[in-house]
Amino acid sequence: MSRAVVEPQQDRSRLTRERLLEAALASLAESGWARTTVATVAARAGVSRGAAQHHFPTHADLVTAAIRHMADVRLEEIRDAGRALPRPVRVRAVLDHLVRLYTGPLFTAALHVWTEAAVDDELRSRVIPLEQVLAREAYRVAVTLLGVDGDDPHVRGVVSATLDLARGLGLADVLTDDAGRRCRVLDAWAVQLERALGTPVG
Repeated sequence: MSRAVVEPQQDRSRLTRERLLEAALASLAESGWARTTVATVAARAGVSRGAAQHHFPTHADLVTAAIRHMADVRLEEIRDAGRALPRPVRVRAVLDHLVRLYTGPLFTAALHVWTEAAVDDELRSRVIPLEQVLAREAYRVAVTLLGVDGDDPHVRGVVSATLDLARGLGLADVLTDDAGRRCRVLDAWAVQLERALGTPVG
């Protein structure tokens, strides 16, 4: 088979795999863990079940790949959003950015995975290392945007608390629109964060 024929086939295979992974994340966010099967993901992606099983023969194969893909997408989301903020970055804008990391479909999909991982040892062993990478990257982006020394123990405590706050606010937004209360909380925390870090709120 010529290289000209092989490469388009590889491209189609890669695109099909990406469509399946995106469909898996959307299904996790909207339908939860139990309803995200190879068959439902295949239907959502618009491919045959046979094509889906070629890439992911079992539910475990699909979920493992989806979790890795979700981690990659979330990492890129963290980095892209940080690069998009105007300079100089004000504390309040940084807080909005950090909270956005814990809202939206990707975070909802992650919540479904976390819930299942709490009762599934094998899944938990896959999820924890990926979440540790995400947590380190979120911390790195936060200290970079705030312009503070991430190795300073005081800074580490304050920024880690800020990320925990952002995650909690994201959880509060899962069932109902919590935007109004979240805005008030972030306004208040921006003042405290400025005092703790000596960074202008703006």
